[in-house]
Amino acid sequence: MTAVHHFLSPTLHDWLVVLVFLVGYGCIIFEHKLGVNKTAFALLIAGGCWILECMEPAWENNLGELHHHLAEVSKIVFFLLGAMTIVETIHAHGGLNIVTRFMHIRSKTVSLWVMGFVTFFLSSVLDNLTSTIVMVTMLKKIVRNHEDRLLFGAVTVIAANAGGAWTPVGDLTTTMLWIGGQVTTWPLIRNLLLPSILCLVSSLTYFSFHIGGDHILPTFHEKDKMAPHGKLIFILGVSSLVSIPLFKSLIGLPPFMGMILMLGVMWLVTEILHNKYHERNSLRISQLFSRLDISSMLFFLGILLAVAALQTAGILQTMAVWLDKTFPSKELISVILGVLSAVVDNVPLLAACMGMYNMQQFPPDSVFWHLTAFTVGTGGSLLLIGSAAGVVFMSLEKVDFFYYLRKATVGALIGYLVGVASILLLVG
Repeated sequence: MTAVHHFLSPTLHDWLVVLVFLVGYGCIIFEHKLGVNKTAFALLIAGGCWILECMEPAWENNLGELHHHLAEVSKIVFFLLGAMTIVETIHAHGGLNIVTRFMHIRSKTVSLWVMGFVTFFLSSVLDNLTSTIVMVTMLKKIVRNHEDRLLFGAVTVIAANAGGAWTPVGDLTTTMLWIGGQVTTWPLIRNLLLPSILCLVSSLTYFSFHIGGDHILPTFHEKDKMAPHGKLIFILGVSSLVSIPLFKSLIGLPPFMGMILMLGVMWLVTEILHNKYHERNSLRISQLFSRLDISSMLFFLGILLAVAALQTAGILQTMAVWLDKTFPSKELISVILGVLSAVVDNVPLLAACMGMYNMQQFPPDSVFWHLTAFTVGTGGSLLLIGSAAGVVFMSLEKVDFFYYLRKATVGALIGYLVGVASILLLVG
């Protein structure tokens, strides 16, 4: 059934699929008020939407579509599983304390800029969520003034999202586009590195006028020391994550297979290093799986399969027709999607966008895909709830939504607009 037909005469089936998705997604948005983890709702949405798809006359064809989408979604889930395990291994060995020690700077203004760029480049390798957790935990150790720490934490969210936008492994949204073939490694880096830096610099300039003076620097404690071979694991882990785009570019190895390969290397090395020492069992990867955020991976699985159901039903194509009729500029649509990502989770938002526009309309590495990677990745910085980095900052520091709105939204908006303008000038 074509998108035009859906646009002119949506069926009862279409309305039911949309209703299941919207009700479930509303529950995800208000998970804290309902007291139910959002993963439960994501899995229910996926199951409900695909039950409706299998009740259609063309159910056999739809079942084939489910198998196709499951294969595509599984690539992302396996990639995430490997990445999270490698990062947790680095963390368990205390390798991230290297970053903490690097941040011992007395001047608040200088440390703001150093922290921003450290977060920016850390996020480009470790992903924005992990980078935010690392930096906010570090801020608790070195910034004693609570008000200063909250402002630094807000800047961390902006820097992490900006840093995640220009590499394939820096943010789940860019990873989705990379695995889906909409973007490739070197054009993505070439076209988005400078705009992402400009986004960060303009935001940091704004925040520099709102902070000054010196920190009272703490001393490091015994517990901050690294575990045996911590430096080696840090170097090996970061090198593993950086090498995956190289495998894809040089020999065409799919990203999820590259991640599986490097996870195997990490696992082998840690087993060799620790298998003779019973007291080091907690450092072995087989013992670290209990510390992984499995619920997040299942959330991605559920929400991506739910969006795939909307695509199979032709609903996303209907949305594309409406957007094309309403907004004449595809670049404007991309910018609007970025602003929406401040309110709506950027994973289903990008998944919907990928379902609405195919690579016949926009070939790989077209301006639209690069601009969308940037806007959806950094647009979440506009509000505290707009990105995983913001949500984890809110959770770790108990930050109020309106505090971020007052203190950080203007700075984030300045960076967002500067980044968009620079992409349109340099690439468009």
